[in-house]
Amino acid sequence: MKPGSTIFLKIVVFLIGIIVLALCIFWLPAIAAGAAEHYPKVDYWPVLIGSYLSAIPFFAALYQVLRLLNYIDRNKAFSELSVTVLKNIKHCAITISIIYAVLIPFLVPMANADDAPGIVALGLVIAFASFVIAVFAVVLQKLLKDAVDIKSDNDLTI
Repeated sequence: MKPGSTIFLKIVVFLIGIIVLALCIFWLPAIAAGAAEHYPKVDYWPVLIGSYLSAIPFFAALYQVLRLLNYIDRNKAFSELSVTVLKNIKHCAITISIIYAVLIPFLVPMANADDAPGIVALGLVIAFASFVIAVFAVVLQKLLKDAVDIKSDNDLTI
């Protein structure tokens, strides 16, 4: 594969990263300030801390995706390096899913105070989507591992 064939995907990954970083810097503090002002009895800090904590594995996963795209550009897609990258993406997705599953009990009082059950549904959707990504990464990791094994067997065959 010629270098640069994944340039569009790299641009999309960078844009996603910039958007999430902007949300973490501007949107989350504004939401927290609004929640503190309108609902002083609701404890919103665990949700805010969990949201920032989930950004860490999210950005780690984006970095791993960029590494995988670089391996594809260098014709190293079918290597142990790619299998390791998929394993790291799986761990990041599972971490995000666990963080949001732990946040659900803290979202329920916020939803009751605001009479907005969509807040809990949003947390469930994020947890479920991260879990689906983790399962997809496991399947791809297994397929890629099998392909790497077949390739190494073929390389040894004369």
